Amino acid sequence: MSKKVLLVNPEAPAPAAAGASEAQRSLKGAGLRLGTLYNSKSNADHLLAMIVAGVKAAMPVASVVALQKPHPSLPADAAVIDQLAQEADVVVSAMAD
Repeated sequence: MSKKVLLVNPEAPAPAAAGASEAQRSLKGAGLRLGTLYNSKSNADHLLAMIVAGVKAAMPVASVVALQKPHPSLPADAAVIDQLAQEADVVVSAMAD
Protein backbone atom coordinates (compact mmCIF):
# COMPACT_ATOMS: atom_id res chain seq x y z
CA MET A 1 0.00 0.00 0.00
CA SER A 2 1.46 3.37 -0.98
CA LYS A 3 1.07 6.33 1.29
CA LYS A 4 0.64 9.83 -0.04
CA VAL A 5 2.26 12.78 1.64
CA LEU A 6 0.94 16.27 1.04
CA LEU A 7 3.61 18.96 1.35
CA VAL A 8 2.63 22.60 1.61
CA ASN A 9 5.14 25.32 0.86
CA PRO A 10 3.99 28.45 2.73
CA GLU A 11 6.29 30.74 0.75
CA ALA A 12 4.53 32.99 -1.66
CA PRO A 13 5.39 36.31 -3.19
CA ALA A 14 4.36 39.25 -1.05
CA PRO A 15 1.31 41.05 -2.41
CA ALA A 16 1.93 44.57 -3.62
CA ALA A 17 0.42 47.06 -1.21
CA ALA A 18 -1.43 50.05 -2.58
CA GLY A 19 0.59 53.19 -1.91
CA ALA A 20 3.39 51.26 -0.21
CA SER A 21 6.03 53.64 -1.48
CA GLU A 22 4.32 56.57 0.25
CA ALA A 23 3.80 54.67 3.51
CA GLN A 24 7.39 53.54 3.90
CA ARG A 25 9.54 55.56 6.27
CA SER A 26 13.25 55.91 5.71
CA LEU A 27 15.21 54.27 8.51
CA LYS A 28 18.58 55.77 7.56
CA GLY A 29 20.14 56.85 10.83
CA ALA A 30 16.78 56.99 12.60
CA GLY A 31 16.40 53.37 13.61
CA LEU A 32 13.34 51.19 13.65
CA ARG A 33 10.31 52.08 15.75
CA LEU A 34 9.34 48.67 17.12
CA GLY A 35 5.97 47.87 18.66
CA THR A 36 4.97 44.84 20.69
CA LEU A 37 1.50 43.68 21.60
CA TYR A 38 1.50 41.38 24.62
CA ASN A 39 -1.55 39.12 24.31
CA SER A 40 -1.65 38.19 28.05
CA LYS A 41 -0.77 34.55 27.37
CA SER A 42 1.71 32.86 29.67
CA ASN A 43 5.32 33.26 28.53
CA ALA A 44 4.39 35.67 25.72
CA ASP A 45 6.15 38.47 27.60
CA HIS A 46 9.35 36.39 27.62
CA LEU A 47 9.02 35.68 23.90
CA LEU A 48 8.51 39.38 23.12
CA ALA A 49 11.53 40.35 25.25
CA MET A 50 13.70 37.87 23.32
CA ILE A 51 12.42 39.20 19.99
CA VAL A 52 13.09 42.82 20.99
CA ALA A 53 16.60 41.91 22.15
CA GLY A 54 17.27 40.07 18.88
CA VAL A 55 16.04 42.96 16.75
CA LYS A 56 18.11 45.44 18.78
CA ALA A 57 21.19 43.26 18.23
CA ALA A 58 20.55 43.11 14.48
CA MET A 59 19.71 46.73 13.67
CA PRO A 60 19.33 50.19 15.16
CA VAL A 61 16.11 50.58 17.14
CA ALA A 62 14.96 54.13 17.86
CA SER A 63 12.12 53.20 20.19
CA VAL A 64 10.01 50.35 21.50
CA VAL A 65 6.34 50.78 22.36
CA ALA A 66 5.02 47.83 24.37
CA LEU A 67 1.26 47.54 24.82
CA GLN A 68 -0.97 44.81 26.22
CA LYS A 69 -4.35 43.23 25.53
CA PRO A 70 -6.51 42.69 28.62
CA HIS A 71 -7.26 39.03 27.89
CA PRO A 72 -5.98 36.46 25.34
CA SER A 73 -9.42 35.81 23.87
CA LEU A 74 -10.36 39.47 23.42
CA PRO A 75 -9.18 41.71 20.59
CA ALA A 76 -7.04 44.73 21.31
CA ASP A 77 -8.93 47.98 21.84
CA ALA A 78 -9.05 50.38 18.90
CA ALA A 79 -7.01 52.89 20.92
CA VAL A 80 -4.21 50.33 21.35
CA ILE A 81 -4.20 49.56 17.61
CA ASP A 82 -4.18 53.29 16.79
CA GLN A 83 -1.28 53.94 19.16
CA LEU A 84 0.75 51.11 17.64
CA ALA A 85 0.01 52.40 14.14
CA GLN A 86 1.19 55.89 15.07
CA GLU A 87 4.26 54.96 17.12
CA ALA A 88 5.67 51.86 15.40
CA ASP A 89 7.00 50.93 11.99
CA VAL A 90 6.60 47.23 12.75
CA VAL A 91 4.54 45.40 15.39
CA VAL A 92 5.09 41.93 16.81
CA SER A 93 2.22 40.22 18.62
CA ALA A 94 3.28 37.23 20.70
CA MET A 95 1.62 33.87 21.06
CA ALA A 96 3.13 31.57 23.64
CA ASP A 97 2.29 29.04 26.31
